[in-house]
Parts: sequence; structure tokens; C-alpha cells
Amino acid sequence: MAKRDYYEVLGVSKEASTDEVKKAYRKLAIKYHPDKNQGDKEAEEKFKEGTEAYEVLSDAKKKQVYDQYGFAGVEGMNGGQGHDYSTVYRDFEDIFGDFGGIFDSFFGGGGGRRSGRSAKPRGSDLRYNLNVPFKDAVFGTKVQISYNRHIECSSCSGTGAESGGGKKMCPTCGGSGQVRRSSGFFSIASACPTCNGDGFVIENPCKSCRGAGVVQKSQKIKVTIPPGIESGKRINIPGQGNASPNGGLTGDLYVYITVTPHEYFERDGADVYCVVPVSMTQATLGSELMVKTLDDKKAKLKIPAGTQNDKILRLRGEGIPYLHNAGRRGDMYIKIRVNIPTKLSSKAKSLLKELSELDKENNNPDPIPLSELR
Repeated sequence: MAKRDYYEVLGVSKEASTDEVKKAYRKLAIKYHPDKNQGDKEAEEKFKEGTEAYEVLSDAKKKQVYDQYGFAGVEGMNGGQGHDYSTVYRDFEDIFGDFGGIFDSFFGGGGGRRSGRSAKPRGSDLRYNLNVPFKDAVFGTKVQISYNRHIECSSCSGTGAESGGGKKMCPTCGGSGQVRRSSGFFSIASACPTCNGDGFVIENPCKSCRGAGVVQKSQKIKVTIPPGIESGKRINIPGQGNASPNGGLTGDLYVYITVTPHEYFERDGADVYCVVPVSMTQATLGSELMVKTLDDKKAKLKIPAGTQNDKILRLRGEGIPYLHNAGRRGDMYIKIRVNIPTKLSSKAKSLLKELSELDKENNNPDPIPLSELR
């Protein structure tokens, strides 16, 4: 296959700055890195192609020669077949910034960077699913939960070794904490599967934890539920996850909230909705009702004369407290349901009939325009 122009490979113009070249290569390298596309020969070739292009275009001298003479000009400068990629690897920290840790694992921490065993692994995080009653989610509460977590073994103080016992160099990795495998034109390092990257193994494992350094324990803690929390939110409790088996940081506990539905109220953000029944005469003549609010108090609600069925009225400040700002609350929206009586006394029937005659009710009505229903 014919070689592609280096500028075309990286997708940059001839006027591109060094930073633009680095940015383009960074994007390509992450996408096509062989460790991310294992067994994909096409991805490996594109990674090689991009690395070759970057080595030339990131070097001012090589770039000048390439612009003037093309591929032939850089052949003798390690710009064609038989590339020396060491200069590119030294640039990874500069190019990839926060992605340096990723490329440590790809290239074995090249250039004296930290090895796999120097960083103690953090304990794993835990998840707890908690159902919270509607009103407790509205106004906040404290809930005691019980769950199992790993804590440091008290028998061996987390070392995993029996008293008097010790550790020996891992026979698989020779103490480096890493093993290497070939992938294309370079070697890739990963954590040793025998010692999990520690570089050592325990000769006489602790009988209490069987060498793990941690044991399982049932724990009870109180969780503070903030006012206004919704379903799907999570509460992070630092340091209450699993302990690290090697003395690293303890993981966190994440409490995921599910709010149970209320019998009368439904929320939408900080607002709350409910339906209140009124009689036909209350809706027709107007009235003042005392309606129940979320906090079991009574609030005055004015029903205007002539209120229609499904009319929505609002009570300001009687909704849900805003999360992290409990002093501010949403509104309460009340949908009116006009109850039509199904059983009437003879006197009530007589009065309604008289009302019908007085109002000269239309017995031949036209349909209501749809625009009025929207």
C-alpha cells in the first residue's frame, strides 16, 4: 500500500503549529493504540503510521526536509522504514498530560517512571440502594443502614502475613510488579497476575484473612438524607467502602436513593402536584377551602366563582425544598376536580331543575373548539 502524506495521516495542514500536531497525534494514538484494539492489524498499522508522521512533523528540522524533499528526504534521518521511536515515547508525558498513567501501562512506565508496585491500590467503592419515604425525601432525615464491608485484618495489621512471617520476591515478575508482552513493534507492560503488581508474595499467609490483609465486617452507620433529594441521586460517604488490602486508601460508600411514591402528592422538580375535589356549588359560586400541605398543615385555597373541572390553582412556597438550599421551596399546584352528585334528594332535584330553567340551558350545543382545550 502506498504511503500517505504525513499531513494527511494526522489531518493537519502544512501551516499547523507544533501544538496542533501534538493534539492531532494524541487523538489518533488514543483511538488506534494496539492495546486498545488487540488483534486489530489495521488499527496497529494506523498507530504506526501516525507515530511515524508525528516523529517527522514534530521535529522542525525533519519537517523542513520533508516539506522540501518528501519521503526520500527523511529516509536517512530515521524518517521512513526502520524508525527510532524512542524520541516519540519520551514525548508522551508532554503530549498526553493526564493520560500519562495510561501510557505507563502501555509502555511499562518508560524512562524511569513509577512502576506498578509503587502505587498502592485503593479499596473498592460500595453501593447501597436505599428506599426513602416521600416526606422524608422532601424534608430530610437520618437513616441507619447496615451493610458488609472489608476492613483491615487486626490479626496481621493488614499485611496478610502470619505473625513472624514475611514476604518474598514474586517468582513471576522478579519483584518488578510487572510482566511484559509483545504487541506489534513494542513491548507492553501490565500488572503481574501472581502478585497483583506488588512485586512480592506472602510466605506464611495470615490464618484470619488467608493472606488477603482484609476481613469482612457488618457495619451500621447513619446516613443524612438532605431535604429535597430525588430518586436517582446518590450520597457519597468517603472512607466507608472497602479497605485496601495493601494499606492504600479506603474506598467510598455510595448510597443510591429511590423515593417511594406518596398517596396524594407527586413532584416535578421542586414543585408538587395534587388533586382536590370540590362540589358543584363550590365551583359555581366560589369558596374558600383549607387544603392539606406536605407538612400536614392547612393552607387557605380560594376557589374562584365559575371554576371549571381540571382548573389548576397554585399555592406559593408550599412545594419541595431546593436541594442544598432548604430555605427556598417550590410551589404546590392543585388540580380541581368538580364532583357531580350521583344521588339527589327530591328537593335537590327540584332546585336544580329550577336552576336549569332560569339559566335557559342550551340543549343543542356546538362542540368546543380544540384550541380552547390546549
